[in-house]
Amino acid sequence: MNRLQTFIDDVALVVNSAGDEHEITARVGELMSALLAEGYRLPPELTRASAARHLTYPMYIAPDDSWSMASVVWDVGQRTNVHSHETWGVVGIYAGVEHETRYLKPTESTPSGPLTPAGDARWTPGQVTVCCTTDDDVHAVAAVGSEPTIGIHVYGGNIGTTKRREYDPETGEVRWFVSGWDKP
Repeated sequence: MNRLQTFIDDVALVVNSAGDEHEITARVGELMSALLAEGYRLPPELTRASAARHLTYPMYIAPDDSWSMASVVWDVGQRTNVHSHETWGVVGIYAGVEHETRYLKPTESTPSGPLTPAGDARWTPGQVTVCCTTDDDVHAVAAVGSEPTIGIHVYGGNIGTTKRREYDPETGEVRWFVSGWDKP
């Protein structure tokens, strides 16, 4: 069995047997760290950047949509808007450098207004981060450095069809979107 299939099978076991999303993300993070440490190589078609925008290539979508895996590619200098995921997620940096800016997630009782920054991080190849849980999932990311940034992302649910929030960080205004999937 190839390394990717073993990883998919192991993540499926975690998703189907683990307790809450914090336990799931911790265990998936360990699996992701091992995958990257073992030198897993993405197929070239899943590493191609676009000058127009970042791309999200599906690698695996569970038949019941309980989780998905993607290769996300940003060309140098590209960035996302501030957004949510509405689920848990783990990201392993495959290539390049990702700069992440986190924000406190607004709550129903929070009056709308500017988002509150909650810190910055730089992620480099081989590093793994829990990018989101349902209680902490508002951030923006940018590709910094001299080469495209590529991350292997695992999310609870089918991230390509999940209705998500995009935030204006200055006003807190929300716009809903569905990211969709890109074809390799």
